[in-house]
Amino acid sequence: MRESLNLFRFKQKINYKNEVLAGLTVAMTMIPESLSFAILAGFPPLAGLYAAFIMGLVTSILGGRPGLISGGAGATVVVLIALMQSHGIEYVFAAVALAGVFQIIVGIFRLGKFIRLVPQPVMYGFVNGLAVIIFMAQLEQFRHVNNGMTSWLTGTPLWIMAGLVALTVAIVVVLPRFTKAFPPSLAAIIVVSLIVSGFGISTKVVGDIASVSGGFPPFHVPVVPMNLATLGVILPYAAIMAGVGLTEGLLTLNLVDEITGTKGNGNRESVAQGTANILNGFLSGMGGCPMIAQTLVNLSAGARARLSGIIAAFTILAIILFGAPLIDRLPMAALTGVMIMVAVGTFEWASFRIINKMPAQDIFVGIVVAAITIYLHNLALAVLIGVIISALVFAWESARRIRARKYVDENGIKYYEIYGPLFFGSVTAFTEKFDVGQDPETVIVDFKDSRVADMSGIDALHKLTERYRQVGKQLHLRHLSEDCRRLLQNAASVIDVNVMEDPHYTVAAD
Repeated sequence: MRESLNLFRFKQKINYKNEVLAGLTVAMTMIPESLSFAILAGFPPLAGLYAAFIMGLVTSILGGRPGLISGGAGATVVVLIALMQSHGIEYVFAAVALAGVFQIIVGIFRLGKFIRLVPQPVMYGFVNGLAVIIFMAQLEQFRHVNNGMTSWLTGTPLWIMAGLVALTVAIVVVLPRFTKAFPPSLAAIIVVSLIVSGFGISTKVVGDIASVSGGFPPFHVPVVPMNLATLGVILPYAAIMAGVGLTEGLLTLNLVDEITGTKGNGNRESVAQGTANILNGFLSGMGGCPMIAQTLVNLSAGARARLSGIIAAFTILAIILFGAPLIDRLPMAALTGVMIMVAVGTFEWASFRIINKMPAQDIFVGIVVAAITIYLHNLALAVLIGVIISALVFAWESARRIRARKYVDENGIKYYEIYGPLFFGSVTAFTEKFDVGQDPETVIVDFKDSRVADMSGIDALHKLTERYRQVGKQLHLRHLSEDCRRLLQNAASVIDVNVMEDPHYTVAAD
């Protein structure tokens, strides 16, 4: 898929060292991101860490894709900001739990397969837009708050931050050339942390965002009125959150399938996501979904099994319970550098090489999806619009392909041999091919190389039959496929067409 991800080669045998080190690296990159999203939405900081622990643990054990990392993702949190501001955290927990129920229903009824309807240009736009979002989010670390005002770093603090980020990026890029025995991202975090601590360098650390100290996720039932009014409030948010989580999750699952050369189970992943979100609602977590950035960090560290996700989840819990003082001192520059390299690895650089070979409509779809992803931060909406545009383009192109071969046999019967599908988009072109006034008394329409696809096509046949009947002529349909015959039979009460019985041939046996 991309040269920069050659290190993601699938290994059948579990490498326990890689799994453990990858899990530790993922935990280090997930903590600041989960905290940032929680604070952005106005949630308690620990709600983000609880979500990272619960989502990571449950989906790693029950999910349909080894190597996939889930946590408190911004894509789902953004959906809940308005609910948090209008009704408070308890309604958020209720909405998260209800979203989990919806996701389980999708998995049970095997609706995850509809992710196959997402075309490749939409995938390109989704991935490229997400890469830009990941990169732009890191620029926030180059800003600071002073007297309630946010401004860009300048002078020495800027040079220190930029230098440490550059050092992190250099380690991530250069270390794999010498050894792959240790995850370069974790190595970079350790080295930069030691330099900052050893030389007493003043720079932004995790503790500047929020404290990560706390206890085990507390169980409690969301304190909301159990009535239809409450359901009316949380239902829209829950439905959107479920859709966003499943869209991002199943697209990420497909991306991991492509990277590792293996096949995941989208329906099982949907059930696992739903289970985790229900637990989030009752264990004070803000909910979440698979996280493409942390998944790529996990895979780049050599993880290919479920163990790394479990290690990452328990690492986050251990940090909440015991390790907060240590994690609070991790420099944000190191984590920023790691995430910048994730953004670089996420971007589909191959899309630039083939852009001049792609149809213009595919280029347009990719750009639109990327733009919506970047500017609205709404991955589900971006993918939905991309699929709709692709479907409309496909319908238009298919409508233009319908054609007819016409001839009259020795008995004076005129034949129309139809090529291409008859559906809502091609009805007009199909109807224009018939010369009702000049045709003989008997006309046969041959569908051997065509098919009737929908009710619009059936209605077109009905109207065409009526036109011939009004001038005293007969129209017959021949070589209809079995599914087309069933469509006509089901609509027999509202249409009237003449379907010819296709001849049955016998073969002489010795």
